[in-house]
Amino acid sequence: MSGRRLSGKDLVEAIAQRIGYVFSDASRVEAALTHASARGRSGFDYQRLEFLGDRVLGLVIAEILYKAFPDASEGELSVRLNSLVNAEALAGIADGLDLGEFIRAGADVRSLSPRKRVNVRADIMEALIAALYLDGGLEAARQFISRFWDTHLRSVHAARRDPKTELQEWAHQVSGAPPQYEIVGREGPDHDPVFTVKVSIAGYEPASAAGRSKREAEQNAASAVLLREGIWKEAGQ
Repeated sequence: MSGRRLSGKDLVEAIAQRIGYVFSDASRVEAALTHASARGRSGFDYQRLEFLGDRVLGLVIAEILYKAFPDASEGELSVRLNSLVNAEALAGIADGLDLGEFIRAGADVRSLSPRKRVNVRADIMEALIAALYLDGGLEAARQFISRFWDTHLRSVHAARRDPKTELQEWAHQVSGAPPQYEIVGREGPDHDPVFTVKVSIAGYEPASAAGRSKREAEQNAASAVLLREGIWKEAGQ
């Protein structure tokens, strides 16, 4: 997230090389890539665009899922939708397009750990979708989303539920009690800690996993049990 300072035609051309679309209005691209901490004299940032882009993305993904999975239940479609529009998914697509170098942000944002910058990259992705929608209409946004979300859309893992929810239901079935989570380790500085969590289920071996937050560590530990017990399959299986 270095904030490469291109503007006008140069920025439009650079972004076009990444996403395959040439904007007619460079100001929309500049706004989409500008965090509030770097707004300065321009007076614009991506916040309003992010609001719009979130809705456009949700609509397009919902439409694609509805057509791509005609036999899926509402619950499965909701799970797939949530996995495709969350911050991690959006930031991953932004990283795949190498958009980080164009993000304009203040020093306080640039100094954050990569994990804590996930939301910024996700916001940028939503703002860019809004810019596409305003510049080229819904079809331009739809083509962009269809192209760069395609692999994720058809991944078996996109249909997975939240691992803690999945594990809780399974644990009730096999043991009659919910999983128990325990923090067993904490490393790293206060501003960027790593937690290790152990999850226990009556009658089964416990499992441990690490994460950048307690919640992430719990999710990873739950996933470890689901994979170990064959409830979930490894990628490619």
